[in-house]
Amino acid sequence: MTFADIGIPVPLGRSFSYRVPSRFSGDVRPGARVLCEFGRRKMLGIVLDVGDEPPDIAADKLKDIVGIVDPHPVLPAELLAFLRELSAYYFAPIGEVLRLALPAVERDRVKAMETQGMLLPGEAPGRVKQVGGRQVTFASATDAVETPGRLRGQAAAILALLRATGEQSVPRLQQRHGNARNALKKLETLGLVVLEKRRVKRPDIWEQPPERDAPPVLNAAQQDAVARIRQALEGEAEQRAFLLFGVTGSGKTEVYMHAIAQCLDRERGALVLVPEIALTPQLLGRFRARFGDAVAVLHSGLADADRHQMWCKLRSGELRVAVGARSALFAPVLELGLVVVDEEHDGSFKQEEGVRYHARDMALLRAHRAGAVVVLGSATPSLESVALVRRNKLAEIRLLERATQATLPVVDIIDLKRIGAGPSGNKMLSLPLHRAMAATLEAGEQTIIFLNRRGFAPAVVCDSCGVALSCKQCSVALTYHRRAGGRMRCHYCDYAVPLPSRCSECGEGEVLLEGLGTEKLESAIGAAFPDARVARLDRDVAAGARSAKVLDRMRGGEIDILVGTQMVTKGHDLPNVTLVGVVNADAALSMPDFRAAERGFQLLVQVAGRAGRHERGGRVLVQTRDPQHPAVRFAASHDVPGFLAHELGDRAEVGYPPFGRVALVRVAAADEAEARRVAGRFGAHARSCPQAASGDVEVLGPAAAPIARLRSRYRFRVLLRSKQRRPLRDVVASLVPLRERTANKKIRVVIDIDPVSML
Repeated sequence: MTFADIGIPVPLGRSFSYRVPSRFSGDVRPGARVLCEFGRRKMLGIVLDVGDEPPDIAADKLKDIVGIVDPHPVLPAELLAFLRELSAYYFAPIGEVLRLALPAVERDRVKAMETQGMLLPGEAPGRVKQVGGRQVTFASATDAVETPGRLRGQAAAILALLRATGEQSVPRLQQRHGNARNALKKLETLGLVVLEKRRVKRPDIWEQPPERDAPPVLNAAQQDAVARIRQALEGEAEQRAFLLFGVTGSGKTEVYMHAIAQCLDRERGALVLVPEIALTPQLLGRFRARFGDAVAVLHSGLADADRHQMWCKLRSGELRVAVGARSALFAPVLELGLVVVDEEHDGSFKQEEGVRYHARDMALLRAHRAGAVVVLGSATPSLESVALVRRNKLAEIRLLERATQATLPVVDIIDLKRIGAGPSGNKMLSLPLHRAMAATLEAGEQTIIFLNRRGFAPAVVCDSCGVALSCKQCSVALTYHRRAGGRMRCHYCDYAVPLPSRCSECGEGEVLLEGLGTEKLESAIGAAFPDARVARLDRDVAAGARSAKVLDRMRGGEIDILVGTQMVTKGHDLPNVTLVGVVNADAALSMPDFRAAERGFQLLVQVAGRAGRHERGGRVLVQTRDPQHPAVRFAASHDVPGFLAHELGDRAEVGYPPFGRVALVRVAAADEAEARRVAGRFGAHARSCPQAASGDVEVLGPAAAPIARLRSRYRFRVLLRSKQRRPLRDVVASLVPLRERTANKKIRVVIDIDPVSML
């Protein structure tokens, strides 16, 4: 008898054992999908292991595998082994982890097959056909003559269109006529139209071939970087993991592309991760110009069918290079030889819902498992990566100068305690910033103004009782958005209400709009510079892939001043930007998080790096009320090593990462007392462990989270800290069974390993 260990997408931290019927003997393989009975349902599972050793479970409780979906493994052995290790590291259910590696089309296909009778119990492998393309209904007019007066409105218009143009697809008709489906049913009943379903091949995602480029001549530092990576690819170097520490504009992307070319020359695949969807089109354009259509793009902004198309081409080996955001980590790149993580410091590489993995850390793991070379690139490396360099886990490669003739921009600090408003009267548009913007406009150059707070006014306050109007579901203030219908909105749960004329708390006072958001700043700048073309880049106007359109307008010279949140700080190459203004540097530095200084410094350096990237010089103005803050001082002098040394000293003193390990237990429930009680159980259990009793693991809490209520649930935390990984993991492992016994629809329990956000 043969048995299979199968991962099923349920929130339980283990896999499940099934018998392999003799008719499937030899055809059930690790990485293949099978259909299993789970409770009263049939569910898709992925085979993890197959063997003759009986599982430790009563024989009468074992069930047979129902059917085989894939005649060949859908997940390569390398990727499957990596997913299993990721599951173990984050104490995440293996079934949920496996879902990350399958596009939605593949996950949903089995249910569709079963519904259509295409998958039968006990069906032999190879009988299930892969469904390609998509079914589309087409409509065409018949020769029948309609009865006069029976047709009007959309039905008459659609029939006339079909007779004039011939066949049309129903989706296209719906674009022109919203009630097209009902009208077509009526026309079909009258015998005037014939509807026919056909499978059509999905068009390729690329609309046109790229304009190819030629590699530029590398400077000496770039040549050295490429040579070191090449030696690792050829197996001539002991170190196969690198930190590419290069100032903004130093040509890191060109190093990546040369390394990828060398990887492809050795018939191995490459994977490139970027932190934001907005970066993907720009970076992808450069990659396609160099490598043609041999590049796959993977990110959440793609339609499911387009993402599936790319996944299939990678899995078959037709494409060997994958570029994408965080989830591209799970791309089925064959013969993986190189993994690149661009802007490795960026917090968006951490998944904050579901399986809470960190793509940068797991990129290191996947590269190690695959025997691949890994390159982490950044102008402001994370403290975790710097610590790995000090421990010889990463080899550092430095690019200390910009690749072009451009020099680093001049940075001036504006002390808002001493310097007042400019001609606009707005304190956040100081006189030096106003003058610099005017001079930049006069020169025909572009400006970026950075404020990491969207909306018109971050707070709505009563002038009588002083209460800030807050979300009914979250313990946060509502932000006023003028262009969104004049509504107050919660940026966490999206709760929205109109702006009241009177305070909703006391019913008497008038409401005042306090603070400054990007929407208000955009309006103020437009009023101060009426002849300037002002635009905004934040999640309100350009979430996800839509941000690329705003950036294209910026590159095309259609925008003079771009106001934005941290979306403007990423690695965008905007040649005509010569001025960057940071409106309020203090906002990022005041967050209740031990990483606040590091994040604030990274934002300042990254946004400053947008200025003067080409022949024209650049200037950066940083407005602050705390000019002596280390993050501000070191950013102003472009002294990244100095800040890293200072911050590492502070972290070492208090034992926070990278000088210690942290895990966070988050408990959320609609009832505050229940949330506190459950969090207390986890804290007490952790303290009862011998590792806590010996002092190897410190248990802090339970305590209310900084945002104590979110989406109508009260939140409490238990923080676990240790200088060593093993004792911390032992304590967390003892909490996992308690989590599975406790968590339900009313109580949510999340265990977050290596948390990035402490909120």
